[in-house]
Amino acid sequence: MNNNIPFLNLQSINHQYRRELIEACTCVIDSGWYIDGNELKQFEQNFANYCGIRFVIGVANGLDALILTLRAWKELGKLKDGDEVIVPSNTYIASILAITANDLKPVLVEPDVVSFNIDTKKIEAAITAKTRVILPVHLYGQLAAMPEIMAIAEKYNLLVLEDSAQAHGAEISGKKAGSWGNAAGFSFYPGKNLGALGDAGAITTNDAELANMLKALRNYGSHEKYKNLVLGVNSRLDEIQAAMLNVKLKFLDQETQHRRQIADLYLKEIQNPEIEIPLKNIDTQTYLQHVWHLFVIRTKHREALQKYLLEHGVQTLIHYPIPPHKQHAYKEWNDLSFPISEQIHAEILSLPMGPTLTIDKAKKVVQLCNGFKA
Repeated sequence: MNNNIPFLNLQSINHQYRRELIEACTCVIDSGWYIDGNELKQFEQNFANYCGIRFVIGVANGLDALILTLRAWKELGKLKDGDEVIVPSNTYIASILAITANDLKPVLVEPDVVSFNIDTKKIEAAITAKTRVILPVHLYGQLAAMPEIMAIAEKYNLLVLEDSAQAHGAEISGKKAGSWGNAAGFSFYPGKNLGALGDAGAITTNDAELANMLKALRNYGSHEKYKNLVLGVNSRLDEIQAAMLNVKLKFLDQETQHRRQIADLYLKEIQNPEIEIPLKNIDTQTYLQHVWHLFVIRTKHREALQKYLLEHGVQTLIHYPIPPHKQHAYKEWNDLSFPISEQIHAEILSLPMGPTLTIDKAKKVVQLCNGFKA
């Protein structure tokens, strides 16, 4: 028996639903209809119901979900080149790529060091006459402080675009990710809590005008076949991936509950003073809302801990080793200083987490973490 513990075992996750996935895929193959068909319509409705939102627009991936939403607001006259978008400085680069791809200006704001999400106390200080959008990122599966963010947005008449790529099903007071802002972008990359068997994404919104524009933009800018009102792209969620997601959505809450059990074990039993566990002194309500896409610890001895765990058969990953402002792609920012983000990126380590990680294996991870000596 293999006692190694992978960071995430996608094969075992999808094996649970192998029969249903094959049946769904077979139905699509036999239908002869592979783009913009019944599976997509069904998934869009199912996910809208799940999120508590009016409209879901399936697209090719999570990055496109963010890019196309900002693009749609430009087409609708709500944004223009050079407008500013407030975004956390410790996010994955995709959040920022979506902004610069639309000739908009990212304004980086430091996170809260405990939650890893954007520090709401620093948002107002970053607002200028050119600010038009706040783009909070629900990092690692916990919602950003959306009640406070929405209050700031209302005060300054700003749009809010949630980056919900890691937060399927996360909520605050019963209101789910994707239903707080004016719109939200989701990724269904295979490793996400709700993962397709390839690339896939979606946008959620209650705005009918925005939804109609997005449906056109994802399909060459066409509201009606062979009539193109705007310059669009080809970014469509295909029928097979929609079918896979229709199967897996039914099990999302069940899988989330298992993630919470693993997180509960880690939170309560990792006691090594060299390891900072996330959301220290967490309250019960916050815990119940977190969907634990990742379980991210911090340590000043990351390289040594990662090596030690790997030597004992435990795979870990770093999400993410380099903050966006230190990436060569944004070399014009390389001299900027965001000390909290830089500290986080230098210290974080993601422990194994997933719906098929057994309690026994999670206990082994705990034992090894507690046995680590710097």
